Amino acid sequence: MTRTRAALPTGDLGDGTYRNPVLAADWSDPDVVRVGEDYHLTASSFGRAPGLPLLHSRDLVNWTLVGHALERLEPAAAFTAPRHDRGVWAPSFRYHDGRFRIFWGDPDHGIFQVNAPSVRGPWTAPHLVKAGRGLIDACPLWDEESGEAYLVHAWAKSRAGFNNRLTGHRMSPDGTRLLDEGRVLVDADRLPGWFTLEGPKLYRHDGWFWIFAPAGGVATGWQGAFRSRRFFGPYEERIVLAQGDTDVNGPHQGGWVRTGPGEDWFLHFQQSGAHGRLVHLQPMRWDTDGWPVLGDEGAPVRVHRKPDLPEQPPARPAVDDTFPGGRFGRQWQWTANPGEGWASQHTGDGLRLGCVRSGLLDDLRGVPHVLTQRLPAGAVVVEVGLRLDASAPGARAGLVVLGDAYAWIGLERAPDGTARLVHRFAPANADRERDATRSRPLTGDRVLLRIEVTADARCRFSYDSAADAGPGSASDAGSGTAADAGSGTAADAGSRSHADAGSRSRSVAAGGSGAGPVRLGPEFAATPWRWVGALLGLFAGAPEGAGHAGTAVFSDFRVTAV
Repeated sequence: MTRTRAALPTGDLGDGTYRNPVLAADWSDPDVVRVGEDYHLTASSFGRAPGLPLLHSRDLVNWTLVGHALERLEPAAAFTAPRHDRGVWAPSFRYHDGRFRIFWGDPDHGIFQVNAPSVRGPWTAPHLVKAGRGLIDACPLWDEESGEAYLVHAWAKSRAGFNNRLTGHRMSPDGTRLLDEGRVLVDADRLPGWFTLEGPKLYRHDGWFWIFAPAGGVATGWQGAFRSRRFFGPYEERIVLAQGDTDVNGPHQGGWVRTGPGEDWFLHFQQSGAHGRLVHLQPMRWDTDGWPVLGDEGAPVRVHRKPDLPEQPPARPAVDDTFPGGRFGRQWQWTANPGEGWASQHTGDGLRLGCVRSGLLDDLRGVPHVLTQRLPAGAVVVEVGLRLDASAPGARAGLVVLGDAYAWIGLERAPDGTARLVHRFAPANADRERDATRSRPLTGDRVLLRIEVTADARCRFSYDSAADAGPGSASDAGSGTAADAGSGTAADAGSRSHADAGSRSRSVAAGGSGAGPVRLGPEFAATPWRWVGALLGLFAGAPEGAGHAGTAVFSDFRVTAV
């Protein structure tokens, strides 16, 4: 019997309306730009490579991932090891003089920009516009009325010693350098009740300079708008979007876009625990005093009519992957700048990851050769096939839920040459992982790995060691070895996994010996990093030593809605 696969939902309800979030994963700090009939979105990518994701839509509701603008992070030497909460913070997306342009602040190095004639590239190498620590959330503006170019940015207190203010500069027309030392445009310490002002987006509208900027922190903040007749101020302020009586906490930090037919819309994020920052779409209008009104009179909407744009097929960024020719899809990112021998292409299917020798394998948070993608929101089952083609003792590979705490399931080559199933975890305050389940021998060297994730990001790990098991087609009866984590007693049974939305996950043995529930360790609660949602990851590695350690082959990565 085969379990029917359910595709992950999109925000499009199919009846002319949409439901938020329109991007139900960690597309943090989004910004959007329209060119013709096309809408393009980018988001923070922090220390992962490639960075600066590029998403495309024709209706602001259905989005696909079409590439990345940043192949490797710079300075390269700073990102040879994972920097999960550093790197690319809150980029701004603009189109000027026939080129797409993205600016961002790296809190440890300064403000960078890249540009390209097409959203698909080729993108220039990163150019440092302003060096310094604590410079974040940069946004340019080319003023068509005056011909002047400007830049605004915020500050990170952890590096600069202060925050809650926005600084503005005049900028060269080509966006490569600043023309002055900068002046404070908005000092929110002088505004009663305002704190953590950041993420500015700069616009020109109706004779005003506008800065859309959030404040109040990621989980409980609000969206502000500031306007002035002159770029250097003074600015007046207003809160234009806040949670109110809704269930959308901290609705803020995003970008305004005007459609071809003239409608105004605002894309922003909502902090959602381990799932990170989910992207919402809000209607926008201008009141009689010329101020923007977002959502439903300043409160976020959950369901709303779609923008007045041509109907599009339902879409969301890809999560599944068959790894044709050993290549991985655009949704995958390394946890640092990639190195030689991490992945190899070949004539068949399946992802071949080299078992890179490392002394860091006891803490995957510090391993750079982990291939990751975002954990989608909602109740899901994650499945991937794994074959361990490595004879080196201690060589291992697996499927991980990676965050400030993490847990993984996979295979490890024992000193006697057998492959053993292992399930390990590391709490947030630990500097090394430990067993979540007693390891157990397998009759072969291949396995189907599963993680069942509830809507509140609680995870249960299970497996099927049947040689012919394939993702999405767990058999009712199969050959394999399973064991109760409490007793360590083996039972010959295939494994069939399922989870109910909002409920605790479970793994149920089917057929074979008819042994009841198979529990692979305790439930694991996925956790985010400081600014980044939890990640799904694939990895391979081996202890330090001489010689080639072998490879791991992953096949048919699938994420199924429950």
